[in-house]
Amino acid sequence: MKRSTSGVSPRAELSAFLRAQRERLRPEDVELVPDAVPRRVPGLRREEVARLAGVSTDYYTRLEQGRKFTPSDGVVNAIARALRMDDAAREHLFDLIRLPAGTSGVPQVQRVRWTNQQLIDSWTGHAALITGRGHDVLATNALARALLTDFNALPVRQRNYIRWLILDPAAPPLFADWETVASEMVAALRLDAGKHPDDRGIVDLVGELAVKSEQFRTWWADQRVLGSSYGVKRFRHPVVGDLELNWQGLALPGDEDQTIFIYFPEPNTRSADALALLASWSADPAAASADAQASSSGVAAAELPSPETHD
Repeated sequence: MKRSTSGVSPRAELSAFLRAQRERLRPEDVELVPDAVPRRVPGLRREEVARLAGVSTDYYTRLEQGRKFTPSDGVVNAIARALRMDDAAREHLFDLIRLPAGTSGVPQVQRVRWTNQQLIDSWTGHAALITGRGHDVLATNALARALLTDFNALPVRQRNYIRWLILDPAAPPLFADWETVASEMVAALRLDAGKHPDDRGIVDLVGELAVKSEQFRTWWADQRVLGSSYGVKRFRHPVVGDLELNWQGLALPGDEDQTIFIYFPEPNTRSADALALLASWSADPAAASADAQASSSGVAAAELPSPETHD
């Protein structure tokens, strides 16, 4: 039987996803009258979801149980509305129902066009990276390596944003709200896994994270999905201190499943000054060497000389 990225059958994935969405809702969330007596289990009942979606209880029950039939797009949309799914969850539901029929099991190699690498390298004042399926890091510019980590220095199989975020002990201190960032990235990974259930890299990534991280197992079991192309991240950088940076994801037309992520500050802010300092520092080998030596000897980032003090 075909397996998904989590190692269970696609129908079991669909069943778990629908059940999780149903159990998150209360009657009052969908304008139903709450029971006078507390429910023994959380969430809506199957018959309530069926009524809201305009299908029979038996039909919805068979779908949630993972029976082998394919509902029409209209029914899928009705169930998504009944369960108050956002766009990302609705998209994931369609992915689970329309899973491809076969799997090759062969890793799919992702490559970045040299012109795109040249493009992000030219953005010396913005941190930028290009990711592919499963949030593999395919390319970075100098400022992204200084802001996050030097992905180029990692073994190729370890160049994954979510793997670094969860397994590298240096990552959590870098984010002011690491748990929120990490759990949201796991939700984004689930959305990606639904699109590419046969991708060997995603399968291996989910397996490794599930073995090595209890927090990942908890977040993955939560069945949340997230699709977002912009936002704000707050950093506590060891060299330049606190930064609040906007981020924007831009899909690359013609390069399937590749996205450029750009980090940039609001103009005329302390974060703008700090990122400019980091850009100057990252372009100065002497400053980078001093920071590496200071870090190994326990010197605080605030004690490091700024790039302007070097000749």
